[in-house]
Amino acid sequence: MSQNNYDNVPRWYVVHTYSGYENKVKTDLEKTIKNRELEDYFFDIIVPMEEQIEIKDGNKKTNLKKVFPGYVLIKMIVTEETWYIVRNTRGATGFVGSGTEPIPLTDEEIRKMGLIEDSVKVDYSVNDNVQILGGPLNGYTGVVQEINKEKNKVRVLVSMFGRETPVELEFSQLQKIS
Repeated sequence: MSQNNYDNVPRWYVVHTYSGYENKVKTDLEKTIKNRELEDYFFDIIVPMEEQIEIKDGNKKTNLKKVFPGYVLIKMIVTEETWYIVRNTRGATGFVGSGTEPIPLTDEEIRKMGLIEDSVKVDYSVNDNVQILGGPLNGYTGVVQEINKEKNKVRVLVSMFGRETPVELEFSQLQKIS
């Protein structure tokens, strides 16, 4: 790998790991990044999980299940050093790609995995009165407490049964009351 191949743009890469080592690879990488002060080169390390509801003997149980067992997703700037650190993390077997070059995910792949931060424009802000559109709280009104753009969620204080109750909703479930 020659130095002129690097463009200093953070991209998403897929790293193959031994089965069951995904979280260990993530933790070890995070420690190494902190110890070597490489936070400017690593932006996110994800072991994608999804909730799985299991019903056994009439009891509902929620488990977290890995979406891509044996893989960790890393948003990073590839340099000789960062490439070396990831490849030599215990449990990581290497980048997914052809030969020695790590190949970044395409925008389409990133979008399908839900990793793209589609910058959603919201017309309400903290302390605004909003109405809930849809879901079990359809028609209720509340006050915006917090807007989390990373998760596309909004925390709203809704008055129910004579009490203020915080609820977390999607951006699209709210409309500002003018």
